[in-house]
Amino acid sequence: MFRVSNPPNRFDPVTVEWDEEEPPPKARLRIHEDDSRGVVAHNDSEDVGFDWSVNPYRGCTHACAYCYARPFHEFLGFGAGTDFEREIVVKRRAPELLEAFLRRPGWRGEHLAFSGVTDCYQTLERRYELTRRCLEVCVRFRNPVSVITRSPLVARDVDLLAQLAEHGAAAVTFSLPLPDRRLQQALEPGAPSPESRLQAMRVLADAGVPVGVSVAPIIPGVGDALVPRALQLAREAGARWAWPILLRLPGAVAPVFEERLREALPERADAVMAKVRRLRDGGLNDPRRGHRMKGRADDPQWQTIRGMFDLWHAKLGYGPVWTPPDPSPFRVPTAQLGLFG
Repeated sequence: MFRVSNPPNRFDPVTVEWDEEEPPPKARLRIHEDDSRGVVAHNDSEDVGFDWSVNPYRGCTHACAYCYARPFHEFLGFGAGTDFEREIVVKRRAPELLEAFLRRPGWRGEHLAFSGVTDCYQTLERRYELTRRCLEVCVRFRNPVSVITRSPLVARDVDLLAQLAEHGAAAVTFSLPLPDRRLQQALEPGAPSPESRLQAMRVLADAGVPVGVSVAPIIPGVGDALVPRALQLAREAGARWAWPILLRLPGAVAPVFEERLREALPERADAVMAKVRRLRDGGLNDPRRGHRMKGRADDPQWQTIRGMFDLWHAKLGYGPVWTPPDPSPFRVPTAQLGLFG
């Protein structure tokens, strides 16, 4: 029987199964270079707040058990479990590709979201600096950007983000679903601590960069009771907006999450999985547009969770979610702008 830690790729007709008496070797980090001719992806779903995203990396060493992006790794020929966390694809030419994209005649400076799929500030960014170099491109073009991350490494680039923020063209949202170190380590073993995220949030806020918090995903039976704490801590660190997303477990994410949940929190696992199925109308994911990020509107449990979020959101004085400037401050840099702009 295969090990759920790295479930079989649904597109691969051949699956290697390890003998129960001989466990598979420990997964090691491997870097793969991506020779794609583009780095900007278009999104046509109303479930997310952006049309265009930039993803310098595929796969993520943060290893969040519930990451919705795991199935994307299957399209690359990898598994959605340990492969997602250890077989990382790097787009070395991301900055050059981004500049070429921004120079297209039809581009008008629409908002670019960083980390539409995997965290652009995961550990490898310290070495490759692809996200920073992409931001440098955006600064020269004054192209509006937003970032969503779990990493305090984003504060390294406060200089670039502050320059864009002067034009109303930058915002950073920190993901903080589990403001409890023990629970966070159990389900986000490779991600930075909640405390370090909050410290980075304060650094950006003090520098004039608009920041917010994503309480996502809300894991029923684990993270729902922590919603008020997440909102309060983030507000104290300078967050201006907040939004919630209910846990969803598409495709191979479900077995990965359940296995790790049972290993890390065995006493809660049955109740958590039952609550997810209830909130998802009997399943673990609702793929319908407009329904993927929230629970059943008529479910009392979701009404309670959402009501608690709304209550604390108002009580703490959160405002509306950041929106990109209109008109966009985008301009195509020239040699003359380099001298005088």
